[in-house]
Amino acid sequence: MQIGVNVPNFGPGTDPGVLRDWAQTVEGLGFDLLMVSDHIAITPDVAEQYPAPFYEPFTTLAWLAGITGRIRLGTTVLIVPYRHPLLVARMAANLNQLSGGRLVLGVGVGWARQEFDALGVPFQRRGALTDDHLRVIRAAWNDDKDYRAGRIPIWVGGNSDAGLRRAVHLGEAWHPLRVTLPWLREALGRLKSIAEESRRPVPALAPRIALRLTEAPITDPGRLAGEGTIDQILDDLEQLRLLGSETVVLDPFNGDPDETRHPRVAWQALAAVAARWNPDTYQTETREP
Repeated sequence: MQIGVNVPNFGPGTDPGVLRDWAQTVEGLGFDLLMVSDHIAITPDVAEQYPAPFYEPFTTLAWLAGITGRIRLGTTVLIVPYRHPLLVARMAANLNQLSGGRLVLGVGVGWARQEFDALGVPFQRRGALTDDHLRVIRAAWNDDKDYRAGRIPIWVGGNSDAGLRRAVHLGEAWHPLRVTLPWLREALGRLKSIAEESRRPVPALAPRIALRLTEAPITDPGRLAGEGTIDQILDDLEQLRLLGSETVVLDPFNGDPDETRHPRVAWQALAAVAARWNPDTYQTETREP
């Protein structure tokens, strides 16, 4: 199982130098994937959670591709209805080629109604538009003479039943965001049922979970996967591996924009995970008397 990191590409503490430091830190710690999020118009509903400056994901990842060498690069998640599908197909194909085949395209339908209005995209049709756009993107990528996309995996985000169906029909992986383990186990049953009903293979599992390191254990039954002591976090990763996760993305941003001014806190948590997580020896190391 590979481990990725969701890097904040927004907020008052973010600038090109900080983004470079994030990329070099994440790659240097040995993580497998670096992902960023997506907004275009920082309308009030967006700014409340993800304030400016906001660095556009394709531009940011293209730049980070040039200052990294091994780590995969991706979006968690690109809001598909915001851009013409042929533009997305072109940018993704070019980025994948320029980075040496390192792109993962995580996609979603979006939630910020004011941002949809600012972009002139009908909010109520965002699901249907996402499905249509993804089909156009895949069709464009089939043109090897022009797009030369290579193999770009599409991870479909969304925790609703519509998101599960979209993952089954249009994605290589399902990419649920910030979940509890009990909820995920139940949702995986629904995912398998949808795949069986559709006579399609079950997509791979690639969740994005929280990363919030605490000194004392969190005992709340609503604890998100990835929250708690280092032992709780390691056990969450092991449980996700046993559930069949091919990749798990750690999200160290916990909702306060001021966190972006102090990235070393997140880096220390990531370093703790990197130092302790070894899936080949985890069960032995953590369960010996």
